[in-house]
Amino acid sequence: MHTIIPPDRRRFLQLACVGVAAAVVPLHARAAAHVLPALPWAENALDPVISAQTIGFHYGKHHKGYVDNLNRLVTGTPLADASLEEIVRATAGKADQAAIFNNAAQVWNHTFYWKSLRPGGGGKPGAALAQAIDASFGSFEAFRKEFAQVTVSQFGSGWGWLVNAGGTLKIVKTGNAETPLTQGMTPLLTIDVWEHAYYIDYQNRRADYVNAVLDRLVDWGFAEDNLGRG
Repeated sequence: MHTIIPPDRRRFLQLACVGVAAAVVPLHARAAAHVLPALPWAENALDPVISAQTIGFHYGKHHKGYVDNLNRLVTGTPLADASLEEIVRATAGKADQAAIFNNAAQVWNHTFYWKSLRPGGGGKPGAALAQAIDASFGSFEAFRKEFAQVTVSQFGSGWGWLVNAGGTLKIVKTGNAETPLTQGMTPLLTIDVWEHAYYIDYQNRRADYVNAVLDRLVDWGFAEDNLGRG
C-alpha cells in the first residue's frame, strides 16, 4: 500500500532536503522566472541624496546581476519552482548552497531596500510606529542615533536593519547577503552599506550617506506597514 503525501507536505520535504540530491524528487525543470522588479520611483527621484548615476549602477548592474545569477543557478534544480523567499530560507546556512543563497538573498534585500526609500522621505514615523519605537528605544532621538551608529559600524559590506523581534523593535546589522528574514525576525526597514550603494556620491563617507538616508529618504509608511505584518 502506497502512502499518499499531500502536495504541500511533498513540497516542504523537497525544499527541506535541498543539497541532498538522493533524498529529493526533482521538480520539472523549466526556465527560471525570477525577474528584476521595477523600482518604486524614477532613477533620478532620489537626487541629490542618491544620484541617478548611483541608482543606475546599483539597480541596473548589481541588482540585475543577482537576478540573472539566481536564474542560472536554480534552473533545473529542486528550487526551480520555489519562490524567492522559499529559496532564501531553504539555502540559508548551507555551505553547498552558498552561491544560491547569496544571490537570492541579495535580490530580496535589494528589493526591500528600494521600498525602504522614497523621495521626500525622512522626518519622523507615524503614530503606531512612533509608539513602538518609544517603547523599545525610549525616544525617536535615541533610536535615530543607535540606527546610524549600528549601520555605519558594519564592518565591510552589509546592511543595517530595523526589525520586529517578537514584539520588540531592534536594530541589527548583517554582513554581505545575510538577512533577518532567516533569523526569526520581521524586517521593517533597511539601509544598504555595500560600497556600491554610496561610493559614487559619498566616497568613503559612509556616515554622511547613512545620515542623509535617515533624514531625507526613509519611507516610514513602508516600515509601519511591515510592523503591522509582524
